[in-house]
Order: sequence, then structure tokens, then C-alpha cells
Amino acid sequence: MPMETITPCECKSNKSSEKFEVNGAFLKISEQIKAGFEGKTLDEAIQYQVSRVRGRHLFSHHLKTVFLSIGMMNRIIDNGGAEEMVKMAEALQTRGIQLIGKAVSQRPKVRAVLIAGPSSSGKTTFSKKLCMALEQHGLTAYTISFDDYYVDRELTPRDASGDYDFESIYALNMELFQRHFNQLLQGEEIELPRYDFPTGKSVSSGRHLRLTPNTVLIMEGIHALNPLLLGSIPDEALLRVYISGLTVAKQDNGTYYGTTDNRLIRRMVRDAQFRNTTASETLARWASVRRGENHWIVPFQENADINFCTSFQYELAVLKQKALPLLKEVPKTDPNYGEAQRLIWVCNRFHDISVDLLPPDSLLREFLGGSVFEY
Repeated sequence: MPMETITPCECKSNKSSEKFEVNGAFLKISEQIKAGFEGKTLDEAIQYQVSRVRGRHLFSHHLKTVFLSIGMMNRIIDNGGAEEMVKMAEALQTRGIQLIGKAVSQRPKVRAVLIAGPSSSGKTTFSKKLCMALEQHGLTAYTISFDDYYVDRELTPRDASGDYDFESIYALNMELFQRHFNQLLQGEEIELPRYDFPTGKSVSSGRHLRLTPNTVLIMEGIHALNPLLLGSIPDEALLRVYISGLTVAKQDNGTYYGTTDNRLIRRMVRDAQFRNTTASETLARWASVRRGENHWIVPFQENADINFCTSFQYELAVLKQKALPLLKEVPKTDPNYGEAQRLIWVCNRFHDISVDLLPPDSLLREFLGGSVFEY
């Protein structure tokens, strides 16, 4: 199936400047499975087909995202195809992460995988799944948090409003990070820092680290692809991954939905459950979050060795069941009422898919709950 290339400017309601193209693997496998596999269960047929997918079908210099109309998805759901659609998409995503793990295992000079992406793109679950994929290839994954490299609070830059700007790259102690990384490459042992959020100070952690030939560092953060952070660290020691939850969906009449709506709804559902944040509070902060992404994250997408899309084309059909009650709580007097009503309208375009169809290690469970992973 040919890959159709679409530029962001063609999407009428697209507010993201991330570069993407259409991934034909999902539709191709769907057609092959429908052709029939005698003697195989649905799970066996999916695993057989997905195991044959190569990296070039899942990765490119752009994000590869599935491109279906809402009407097409709803017809699949109404005809009883939701379970197959979910299983196939989950298997393809797992296959992609496994291929990244394999790529790292075949490049012995790579000592760290750097993972960057915008808010609610699923960086945490992606990192955990990648650790598992690396272990399958005999490697030991060690996770380091960029948050522990914050400078002391009084040294943190401030934004235009006078508030501490923790999203600025200058909020990180770049010199310390680069020194530690180069020491690790030289076989030296380091003591990792720990940032104490209550006091706003960088303190001793008591955690020591020395790389072995089989150790690969996993580092996830918004600045992971920024050259300022990496300094003189050799390129051959790094594998850079950019991930995003960008979804391209359209109505049957060709009208596109905003490609950031699903990330906003992911964040809203997660923060309401785990951070006691209202939908109104999430909506009020979203513009600021997007400004930070456009300034500190998206411009460095081109620096990635691999672009990986974590979105599922049907995910709003699952998320809506927790998102709609939250959005309906936004009162008419709230400044965010109009945006809440717009998102209600978007969610209602999707027919329901039960959350029970999601496997316990699904990336969507980072936002919905019920995951086998701890966050």
C-alpha cells in the first residue's frame, strides 16, 4: 500500500507543527487478516502478520500515524470489529518498540536512549516498554530522570509572568549532566544528583552508577533532543527518539480534527484521576503547555533518529467515557466553557469502545488507570 504524504498545513484544524505522514501498515494487515487464516485464532493471525512488519513501515523522518475517517472507525466498531482493531494496533505499537530495542542491541556504541516528546505523548509508558524490549536482547536498562538535574530554585529562570520557568532548558544543570555522561563513557563511577522539590535544592542521592558493557541508559524529558543539553557528547553514544500522540482523523466530508485534541483529553483524564485537577484547570493551562512545546520540544523533532507515534486512531472512543463527565462539569460562566463544549462535540463523534478491551500494559492505561506499570 503506498504511503500518502500529508503536510500539517493541509489539516484545517491542525495546531501542531509536528511533521507526519500516513502509516499504511495497519490497513494492510487488516486486509490480510480479513482474507482469512485457516486454523489460526485472531490473536495468532495478528501476531503472525505483525511479526513480519519491518521498521521502515513504522518509522521515518516524520511521525507515521494512522489515517482513518471517523465514519470508517465507527462502522468497524458497529460491525463488531473493535476488539480486532484494538489488538492489531497494540501489537503494532509493541512491535515498533521491540524493533527499537533490537536496533540498540545491534549498535554496541549506543550507551543511552534519549526520549523527548510533548505533554501526554506517553513518554513514561514508552520508556518502561523500551526497558523490557532491551532486556529481551540481554541488555540492562537504567533510567535517569532529567528532573534530578534541575538547578537550585533561586537559579531557575523566570517566565514573562515572573514565575519560575521549569520548562526552560536553562532550568537544568547542563554542565553537570554533560560532565556526568562523559565520565560514564570513560568508565568512571558517578553519584547521581537528586532534586529535592520541597526545598528547591540539588542534594546528594547516595545512588552511584558505573556503566557495564551491557548497560543502556534511558533518559526521558522534554529537552532530550536539544543540542544545548548534549554538548560534546559523541553522537554515536546516543539514540534519539521523538514520540508524540499526534492523531490525524477526519469526518467523512473531509473536515479534519485538531491533531492535539487527543493529547489534551489524555492529560485531562489522567490529571483528574491522579492529580485532583479539574477539566477547567487543564483547559486553562493548555495554551501555556502548547507554547512551551512549540518553543522547547517540537523544533528539535528533526534531531531524532527515530520518530514514533504513540496514538491509536480509536483512542477517543475509549477516553470519551471518562472525559465527557469531566467536560460536562465546566459551567457556562467558566472562560473555558466554549472549549469544553467543542471537545464534547468531538468526543461524541466517536462510538464507544470499552476500556476492558485494552490490555493491562496498554499505553492508554497511563491515562485511564488499570496499568500493570507503576507511575
